[in-house]
Amino acid sequence: MVKIGAGGRPAVSHPTLSLYQELRSRGAASLSEAVDALGLDVAEGERCRAELIQLGLIAPVDATHATRQDLEAGTLPEGAPDHVTAIAPEVALLRLLLHEQERLREHLHQADRSYSRLETLASGFLRADSLTLSEVEVEVLTDYRRIQQVLEDIADTVRDSLSSMSPGALAREVPERVLSRDRRQLEKGVRVRVICNQRFTSVPESADLFRRRAELGVEIRLSPVVPMNMTIADKQSALLPIDPENQPTGAILASGPALVRSYLALYEYCWHTAVPYGENDQPELGGDGLSEQQRATLRMLASGMKDEKIARSLGVSLRTVSRLISELMHDLGASSRFEAGVRAAQKGWLA
Repeated sequence: MVKIGAGGRPAVSHPTLSLYQELRSRGAASLSEAVDALGLDVAEGERCRAELIQLGLIAPVDATHATRQDLEAGTLPEGAPDHVTAIAPEVALLRLLLHEQERLREHLHQADRSYSRLETLASGFLRADSLTLSEVEVEVLTDYRRIQQVLEDIADTVRDSLSSMSPGALAREVPERVLSRDRRQLEKGVRVRVICNQRFTSVPESADLFRRRAELGVEIRLSPVVPMNMTIADKQSALLPIDPENQPTGAILASGPALVRSYLALYEYCWHTAVPYGENDQPELGGDGLSEQQRATLRMLASGMKDEKIARSLGVSLRTVSRLISELMHDLGASSRFEAGVRAAQKGWLA
């Protein structure tokens, strides 16, 4: 056991010094016999042995000897023999100094390599003006793996807020990966907001993911119409589709506050018109007797939008859109879509 002496320096305990002197006088000898000769109990003998190993003052002797790495590390090999030999203090000190010198040399090499990488990154990839607030950059992404990597990069570098919207289900996302990403952001103090299509509350897998994300602290809002996929980070970058009507064509990564502000304004509008998750589990009917989904369908129908686009905007199938339109025409007493639009306008349903 190493004690602290005057001036804060380690001081060798008396039994340890006695055991070392006994071993020096015996030459190569049995450690247990030397411990017995001094009248030390088993526990005290083990403490002394450990201290002598730590100081590099003993080494095993047998058919094989301790390796240099064992001696430098201050440990004896597993199953080491009972016979040991005492190492002169000068030799132990020299070995310790050589070990520290080698360790410091390796640290210097590591520091040089790190500095070289930082210099390469700063001079070759980070332009002097890349962080100016007025800069605008646009990158077109057509590879799905690249898009996923950009999302991971955004998740790792975001500091204040992460806002996203999705008209469809997270079909390609693994729920545990989504939750792990959310947890990382929230633990950093990032505000995480999500706008999703309200129809997915009726899908068990999606509903369960909504619940788990909300329990973590993610702010979720639901809307009958979500215009596109969009992710905005720190008001500095935005990831959105090249063509909202054809998601597989790829995405655009827009960087710079001057450009991102416009997308953020659209997001804030969608956020304030959406319903907080958990407030309305069932769609409410307005004063006109229409649900939000029916009202959204009617407005898009009146604007001349085709069924396929209505389905994409609502995040539903064509069959569901046909059913919604049939219900609206029945409620309005209309025999055609045009007539349904006229009657809806007369009733003030499009206001």
